Amino acid sequence: MRIIAGSYRGKKLFSPQSDAVRPTSDRAREALFNILNSKLSLPWNEYCLLDVFAGTGAFALEALSRGCSSIGLVDIDTKSLEKNVALFAKEQDKIKIYRQNALSLPQAPRQYNLLFMDAPYNKNLSAPALVSLAKQNWLAPQTLCLVEVEKSETLDIPPQYQFLEERIYGLAKVFFLIYQGQ
Repeated sequence: MRIIAGSYRGKKLFSPQSDAVRPTSDRAREALFNILNSKLSLPWNEYCLLDVFAGTGAFALEALSRGCSSIGLVDIDTKSLEKNVALFAKEQDKIKIYRQNALSLPQAPRQYNLLFMDAPYNKNLSAPALVSLAKQNWLAPQTLCLVEVEKSETLDIPPQYQFLEERIYGLAKVFFLIYQGQ
């Protein structure tokens, strides 16, 4: 795994030591960032990205490399992402790790305006996590949300979110949603 573009382009990241963590492939991550570059209405430095079920943190760290102003990483097990976050010593003030269960989040310490979520496949965790994010105010209204699931998996989109489109990359399907607010 490596950072694909931006100020840390080519930086190698630690791969997970466990099969419980399944990072988004470099190829899929690159495709998603190409789409984001065309969809985002503001420059990268005006986005605060929340990565839920963050795993290794690769997606959020890629956003940071591209100029994202800050990133939040949510996972119940933070060992893999802590190793990768430590590689970004100069950026520590822009990174916040939340060791939390995404299905029962506490009230948000702040709001984020871009979301990437990659829950374990085929466990029906994405919709409840989206509800938890909305209920606890983690997302600003009009947040663009990318929700990755296994390509045969469905997603029951909560009413606070509007479906935009979906794309398939290998074994993954990514839903693009807009968080409408409460």
